[in-house]
Amino acid sequence: MEKVLKVVLIGAGGRGVAYTDVMRQMSDKYQVVAVAEPVESRRMDIAKKHNIKPEMCFMDWHELFDLGKIADVALICTMDAQHYEPALRAIDLHYDILLEKPVSPSPVECLDIARRAEAAGVRIIVCHVLRYTALFTKVKELIDAGRLGEIVSINHEECVGNVHQSHSFVRGNWGNSVRSSCMLLQKSCHDMDILQWLIGKQCKKVQSFGTLSYFREENAPAGAPQRCIEGCPVGETCPYNSVKLYLDDKDNDWFRTACTKEVQPTDEMVEKSLRTTQYGKCVFRCDNDVVDHQTVSLLFDGDVTVTFSMNAFNRGGRFLHIFGTKGELHAHTEGDLPIEVYDFETRQTEKISVVTGDGVVTGHGGGDAGIIWTLYEYLTGTYQGCSVSDIGTSVNNHLIVFAAELARLTNTVVDFDEYVKELQKQTEG
Repeated sequence: MEKVLKVVLIGAGGRGVAYTDVMRQMSDKYQVVAVAEPVESRRMDIAKKHNIKPEMCFMDWHELFDLGKIADVALICTMDAQHYEPALRAIDLHYDILLEKPVSPSPVECLDIARRAEAAGVRIIVCHVLRYTALFTKVKELIDAGRLGEIVSINHEECVGNVHQSHSFVRGNWGNSVRSSCMLLQKSCHDMDILQWLIGKQCKKVQSFGTLSYFREENAPAGAPQRCIEGCPVGETCPYNSVKLYLDDKDNDWFRTACTKEVQPTDEMVEKSLRTTQYGKCVFRCDNDVVDHQTVSLLFDGDVTVTFSMNAFNRGGRFLHIFGTKGELHAHTEGDLPIEVYDFETRQTEKISVVTGDGVVTGHGGGDAGIIWTLYEYLTGTYQGCSVSDIGTSVNNHLIVFAAELARLTNTVVDFDEYVKELQKQTEG
């Protein structure tokens, strides 16, 4: 009989729900036994789905951890700035941890979590879910099999999507860097991690440019009110009209639950949110300060160069172009178009089919389910793949993001080794 891993959930927002929904489908492998979540409807929803006893439902994670170690895995899905303390407490209790990305908005806290976990022998998997998708797993297999020869360069685009940008990074939880983190950390620590994983070498230098250009007060249409629901002269044609996006679209559970923080919001709840929260404000009149476009240039060992671009002004998706000494590869995450590998010797292009699906609707192209399956195999000693990284590697790849943000703000080229050494001094101190 297979071992059933017991799980405690800290934070029952969108990510916590997504992962535990997968666990519920794997009831022979996982059992969620406790939840800590301040929003009552979210807490009760998790309790109902997983038959959690009332005495194991908590508003605050401190109360849950005060019970000591009652499960095998702590799933930490709080807001970014609230990862550090519960992670350290879970480490002290010797939980293995599935930690939502980013590890922390602070590079020093990231290093401290890694250091303490390694000292305690605690295994932490960071939710870099792209590693667990069929698409990126296949790309990694092709590289490791030598199909491209030695990697020389990579061009990689993250197309955030204009409406996704407006929802999450203008109106939403991650629009203001003081409250959350810089845009690159929240949205693209996935990508920095994937790039290092595919290349398999260490980053050496980092440079970056980017700014907030469009979603600004001065770009508001003439006569636009503070809130879309108050009636806007361009409301019928504006792609960011909050009434259309949140109230009129009854099928967009993601937007409706996010703006109300309720599990099954009514129209009345949504309308109240549009009148009282930032989700209802004109997209040009919010307090957002994160960039809406950014480029990053990276140099890795062996003179491997990378150009990464993150941009809001598109439909969405990720696009990858890898240049090797024996061939080149094209891939992207939207739809089910094949990976294309062009071989220099044969001058033939092979099309390799991979079912990816819509990355938002189907859970990051299957990555949400993939990481939960992998977590079980990893913790039970049966894992044979190459996607899992230890917390030290995950944090090191986070530091590439922090170095890129430093480069952007200071208009410099950052020596990555020196940057990491300085941070380690702060942690050790």
